[in-house]
Amino acid sequence: MLSSPLFAIFLIVAVDVLGLTIMIPLLPFYAESLGATATEVGWLIGVYAACQLISGPLLGRASDHTGRKPLLLLSQCGTLIGFLVMAFAPSLWVVFLARIIDGSTAGNLSLAQAYISDVTRPEDRAKSFGIIGIAFGMGFLIGPAISGYLAKFDYHYPIFAAAALSFTSILSTAFLLPAVRGGRASSDGPGGRRLSLLQWGEYARYFRDPRIAPLLYEFLSFALAFAMFTTGFPLYAERRLYWHGMAFGPEQVGFTWAFAGFLGIFLQGPALGKLVKRFGEATLNRVGFAAYVTSYALLAFCYSIPMLAAATVASALGSLVRPTLTSMVTQAAPRQEQGVVLGLTQSLTSLGQIAGPPLAGFLIQRGLLTGWGLTASAIVLAGFLIAARYRPGDPAPFARSAALGRDQVD
Repeated sequence: MLSSPLFAIFLIVAVDVLGLTIMIPLLPFYAESLGATATEVGWLIGVYAACQLISGPLLGRASDHTGRKPLLLLSQCGTLIGFLVMAFAPSLWVVFLARIIDGSTAGNLSLAQAYISDVTRPEDRAKSFGIIGIAFGMGFLIGPAISGYLAKFDYHYPIFAAAALSFTSILSTAFLLPAVRGGRASSDGPGGRRLSLLQWGEYARYFRDPRIAPLLYEFLSFALAFAMFTTGFPLYAERRLYWHGMAFGPEQVGFTWAFAGFLGIFLQGPALGKLVKRFGEATLNRVGFAAYVTSYALLAFCYSIPMLAAATVASALGSLVRPTLTSMVTQAAPRQEQGVVLGLTQSLTSLGQIAGPPLAGFLIQRGLLTGWGLTASAIVLAGFLIAARYRPGDPAPFARSAALGRDQVD
C-alpha cells in the first residue's frame, strides 16, 4: 500500500485539500473585513472558477504530453503564490488578484483524477476515486477546525497555514509521486486525449450522447448547487445562526465544516467499495442526490443548532455523489475519450462555481436566506430526477428523446 502510486496521490491531495479547506470558512469573513459585500464575496469565488475554466483544459492537455507530475507541480506553485499574495493583501482588489493567480494555474484535482484514471482498471475506479473523497473528508475535518481556531487570533494566521501546507504538497509531489505518462503515451490509455481551449465546440457531441449526456447534466446540477452551498453557508450562518448569543463567525463555521468532514470520512473510506459492490454506483448516486436535496431544504428553514446538525448529516451523505458520478462518467465514455470527458466534468464544475457563488451572494445580500437554500435544493433536485431515470447500459429513455428531437428537426 505504501509503495502504491495511489497512496502518494492520496497524501498529495489530502495536504492540498487541507490548505483549500482552511480557506473555505475564512474567505468570506476575510473579504468582508476588507469591505466586500456578500455579492462581491460570491464574485471572489466566481473569478477563480472563470480562470480555472480557461486554464484547466490547457493544463490537462499539456499533461498528456509531459506527464501529470510536472503540471501538478506547476498548479501547486500557483496555489502557493496565490495564498501568499492574499495573506499580504492591503485591499480587496489584491484579494481578487490572488484568486486570479490561483485560478489561472488551478488544476490540482483534475490532474489527480487523470492520474488515478491512468493507473487503475475501470472496475476499481469508483473505489480509487474514493481516495479523493477521503482526502476531502479529512480536509473538511481538520482544515476548517484549524481555520476557526487560528482566526480567533488573526485572520492572516489561517492563510499562512494554508500556504505552508501548499508548500508541503509541492514537496510531496516532487519526492513521492511516481511519474506516469498521460493518455498520449498510449493512444487508447485511460487518460485519453484532451481537447484544447479552441476545440470547445466538440464538447457538444457529448451532450448528445445518450450514455454520457445524463451524467453530465447531473454533474452540472451537483456542481452548481454545491457551489451555492459552500459559498453561501458562511454568509448565511453569520446572519441567521447564533452560538451562546453570538452570531456565527469563522470559528463556528469552521467547526460545522469539520463535523461534516468527520462524517464524510466514513462514507468515502473502505465503506465506499463495499457499498458499491452491494448497491451499485447508480443507486448510491441517487441516494447522494436525495441527501443533498434534503440538506439544502433543511438549511432554508434552519434557525437552530439541532436542525443545522441534521442538515450537516444529510450533506455528508450527499458526498456519495462525486466519486460515484465521476466513476460512472469514465465508464460510460470510450477508453480513448476519458481524458476529454474528465476535463469536461471539471469545466462543468467551473461553470457551477462561476454562476453559483455570485447567485448565492446576491440572494443573501438581499436577505433572501430561505430563498438561497431552496434555490440550491431545487437545482440539485433536477440532478436527482435525471439520476432516477438513468440506468447504466440502458440509455433507452434518453435515446428515444434524442431520436424524437432529431425527427422533429428532420
